[in-house]
Amino acid sequence: MFSSLYKRNVWNVVSSATTTFQQQWTNVQRMNNTTPLALTTVRFASNFSPRRTKYRKAQKGKIPLPTGGSTKGTTVEFGEYGLRIKEGARLTGRQLTSVFVTLRRKLKTVKGSQMWMRVFPDIPVTTKGNEVRMGKGKGSFEYWACRVPLNRIIFEIGGMRKEIAKEAFRLASYKLPVKTEIVERGSKPVVGAGYVSVSKQSHENKDNSDKKEA
Repeated sequence: MFSSLYKRNVWNVVSSATTTFQQQWTNVQRMNNTTPLALTTVRFASNFSPRRTKYRKAQKGKIPLPTGGSTKGTTVEFGEYGLRIKEGARLTGRQLTSVFVTLRRKLKTVKGSQMWMRVFPDIPVTTKGNEVRMGKGKGSFEYWACRVPLNRIIFEIGGMRKEIAKEAFRLASYKLPVKTEIVERGSKPVVGAGYVSVSKQSHENKDNSDKKEA
């Protein structure tokens, strides 16, 4: 019914259309699999972001308040000096990047110096535009952040003199929105939220008051 030439032309048209559709579908898949880092605005751009997360978005959550007896993360473990925050805060990837760049610029001239980052921004933060009504789902991804409790070491450095380390941390502390302090290796850990333990004398006074009431 149809000639071989006509069948061949139809087959070429169908094959070219199929190839074009496959290429377009591949491009769509690549756009859908784009990491949130590439979608980060210039305002919140940073060098730190997780390679992969289980969920695209997360709840806002709260900054954890250590009420137990754990001292994890409150002392210098790798370097000789550390930068410890005195307030619980949610640090953004942009802020950590600024601190990292400041320390690296200062330590660049010191041969054999090293730096360690003890926290990492792995929580996606979403925002909505101005004058947007409530509801209609969660906002779009904006930047990465991390929740850091108070009295935690966020950066450590080593391989330099004490004066240089203090100056480097002094410049880096200006990039953070919280109060900080410089600690050395071997310093005492901070228990929980840093509450002062009850002294023996106060216990005795309490026992005496209980006896008087009895």
